[in-house]
Amino acid sequence: MDFTFSEFIQQLWIARGSIAYGLGVTMAIAASAIVLGTVLGIGVGLALTYGGRPLRWLARGYTDFLRGTPVLVLVLAGYYVPSAIGIGLSPLQAGVLALAVFCSSHVGEIVRGALQAIPKGQMDAAKAIGLTFRQTFASVLMPLALRQVLPAWVNTAAEIVKASTLLSVIGVGDLLLASQEIIARTFMNLPFYFLAGFLYFSINFSIERFGRFVERKTTIPS
Repeated sequence: MDFTFSEFIQQLWIARGSIAYGLGVTMAIAASAIVLGTVLGIGVGLALTYGGRPLRWLARGYTDFLRGTPVLVLVLAGYYVPSAIGIGLSPLQAGVLALAVFCSSHVGEIVRGALQAIPKGQMDAAKAIGLTFRQTFASVLMPLALRQVLPAWVNTAAEIVKASTLLSVIGVGDLLLASQEIIARTFMNLPFYFLAGFLYFSINFSIERFGRFVERKTTIPS
């Protein structure tokens, strides 16, 4: 279907509320899943690194299973499985849960690798001055691991933003679904998909810049 740029601007103005709402939903989904997944992933990484053998096996099975499962399958499972056992989750809640557990499996591996790269002498020194494990983790291990975690964490966060587009299949009114509804009404496929892609890129670019900002702040001066 042929259209002019002015017609696209007109339709964009008409649909501005839907686009803004969908963008807000996408940002809320991504932020919630990244925060929850990061917190859970830190726990998984600690279990993989310092847990007893049964706990390490459990954490290893958790990460391997989730990392090897397509995100779409996790989203559908997060939506249908809880309802099958009597747990009522909204599509938004189910989607955030699915993305959070997927994020946690990747963050867990990232944290495990970073912690194992820290020289054992750092832990021994913390024990020698009487620090508990919690104090050692907060004051010694995590600050050292943060510099190694950040680049991979930024990549994982960007993947979660992109994976959030899959939530439209369970009826979550995110940016992609809003764009598809506008396209169905206007038949302006290319410009609205391009606009959605630009907005997704903007979110990921902001995450990347935030990661670089934190990386600069945590760099040890030479």
